[in-house]
Amino acid sequence: MPANKITRALLSVTDKSGLLEFAKRLSALGVELVSTGGTAKMLRDGGLAVRDISDLTGFPEMLDGRVKTLHPKVHGGILHIRDNAEHVAAVTEHAIQPIDMVVVNLYAFEKTASKPGVAFADIIENIDIGGPSMVRSAAKNFNDVAIVTAAADYEAIADEMEANGASLSLATRWRLAKAAFATTAAYDTAISNALETLSEPDGTHTQPATVDEAAVPQALRLNLPLKGTLRYGENPHQAAAIYTDGTTKGIANATQLQGKELSFNNLVDLDACWELASEFTEPACAIIKHTNPCGAATGKSLVDAYLSALESDPISAFGGVIGLNRELDGATAEEIGKLFVEAIVAPSFSPAALEALAKKKNLRLLQIDPAHPKKALKQISGGMLMQDADRGSLASVELKVVTKRQPTPEELTALRFAWTVTKHVKSNAIVYARAATAADGTVFGQTVGIGAGQMSRVDAARFGAMKAVLPLDGTVAGSDAFFPFPDGLETVAQAGATAIVQPGGSVRDAEVIEAADRLGIAMVFTGMRHFRHG
Repeated sequence: MPANKITRALLSVTDKSGLLEFAKRLSALGVELVSTGGTAKMLRDGGLAVRDISDLTGFPEMLDGRVKTLHPKVHGGILHIRDNAEHVAAVTEHAIQPIDMVVVNLYAFEKTASKPGVAFADIIENIDIGGPSMVRSAAKNFNDVAIVTAAADYEAIADEMEANGASLSLATRWRLAKAAFATTAAYDTAISNALETLSEPDGTHTQPATVDEAAVPQALRLNLPLKGTLRYGENPHQAAAIYTDGTTKGIANATQLQGKELSFNNLVDLDACWELASEFTEPACAIIKHTNPCGAATGKSLVDAYLSALESDPISAFGGVIGLNRELDGATAEEIGKLFVEAIVAPSFSPAALEALAKKKNLRLLQIDPAHPKKALKQISGGMLMQDADRGSLASVELKVVTKRQPTPEELTALRFAWTVTKHVKSNAIVYARAATAADGTVFGQTVGIGAGQMSRVDAARFGAMKAVLPLDGTVAGSDAFFPFPDGLETVAQAGATAIVQPGGSVRDAEVIEAADRLGIAMVFTGMRHFRHG
């Protein structure tokens, strides 16, 4: 089908960014402008001749604006097929005038629904009815009608029309139609997801849904716009892309300040190291290799934390990614610059840090606006698994000492640190850690050996000890799940650990506790497991 000429456009938008300039270019091409309410006023204030929608329909806007464009003279003007004789006869009989372009963006439902304490009536009133109806009508009839839902398209559309006698090609109308259906799909998803978090309205205000209702929605509806394609996935033969949640937060929306294009594996590792580093309130550093920590530490300063994390396993740190929970300062950047790393993520980067790392042009620097997902999704064949993200921490549980020997204050600090790190290590996981005391008496944590992803817990204990570069004597150990037999605990003790933290809950807990007492080890139970399968 050849390009079609636009003679009449209906404009009705919530976000008026760029609309006046676009409308001026349409008007200059001889396009009649039809509009509604506030949009019409804005265009007239801008010096344009605008026809009210009520003049087109012969019917006034009513019901506080709920009914403006829901009319046969609007939808008939949009939906009739121009080369269908019966359609043309019908619209002629009923004096329906063609509408060749629809410019619509929808009520800001998500913005309104996310406001704290928003009234239920406000949520309902921000469910757009006429807008999506026009969008779908125009998109369905893309052969004859152009549907414009994004201000970002205004300039390109005006350019094409000016170059082609006020016409748009079929290819452009098809592209716009696909974008329009994606817009209404996203809009309906946002409404459904928001309403599903609410119980029945109580008076004029919303009530949160019950825990059970909110935890497991009846349908999992995702709307993740494409941010861009990636060079490849985990391996070069796998196609890959990145999608975002539409916010400015988290790794997917972080700002890259420097370096080569981020790979699929970079993004996965960066997310892992940010999640670990951000667990701590004191300065912290996490070094990740293939999604597992090879070093993690807290410190009096960021540079102290980094050097301690690196000391844990400097060989594995080569080619890894680094996560920091503070602004990267110049001193820390100078130290990191001595090591080959793929990427660094931090909340911000000081000018001195950027200057220190500028010479490493391939090094990727990612500035993150912190965010933590509430849900975790995993695809399996035939469907999807969903669970709450693991936000469990020792702050939310009561430690229970189950052995005769109590842990020392330094051991207790190290145990808390080790337990936090185990949450970010693939199961089965054993983490050896130690406490380091600063000059002012503040105690910090440092990993010493990490046994990750082993098929048995005793093997994880052995592997963590084998990986240790620093001395193991006097360390503590964290286990992400209970010891099913005493042999795992005995392996930890033989390696040199003097205290251990684990969830407990095994049918053989009594045997494990007895072994700990026999070996003189202090042991605490958390009652919380931290399996991490992938």
